[in-house]
Amino acid sequence: MENQNLNILDEVNKGATMGMNAISFVSDKVSDDNFKQVLDTEYNKYRDISRRVNHLYSNYSDKEPHQTNAMNKAMTWYGIQMKTMTDSTTSKLSELLMQGTNMGIIEGRRLINQNNNAAEDVKNILNDFVVMQEDSVETLKKYL
Repeated sequence: MENQNLNILDEVNKGATMGMNAISFVSDKVSDDNFKQVLDTEYNKYRDISRRVNHLYSNYSDKEPHQTNAMNKAMTWYGIQMKTMTDSTTSKLSELLMQGTNMGIIEGRRLINQNNNAAEDVKNILNDFVVMQEDSVETLKKYL
């Protein structure tokens, strides 16, 4: 059970870290001030989730939560650079962020469905993370 909780927290933290990285990688390409403000807000939501995970993690382990590894971070950066080489419009940036966010939603929903016995505080943060990402997709859709 404890291992299950740690695995969920690790996955949520990886997702939050990946979200922050992706937003950081596209931010310098954003020319629309409203979109830039949206991305700042979304970044802060991911950061808040990561902080909550870090705080909660100490209840289950004396280690630090896992984050995305350097290879995943580099691949995300490279993918964004390649996909925006010829098109870095707000619509394209929104599309790329939505694709990553949708992957996070799928993984989060899978974790929710497969971990009914997780601790309540862990289930809460996982659910908050998935709902936050679902809200994010709705926000990003406006910029397609």
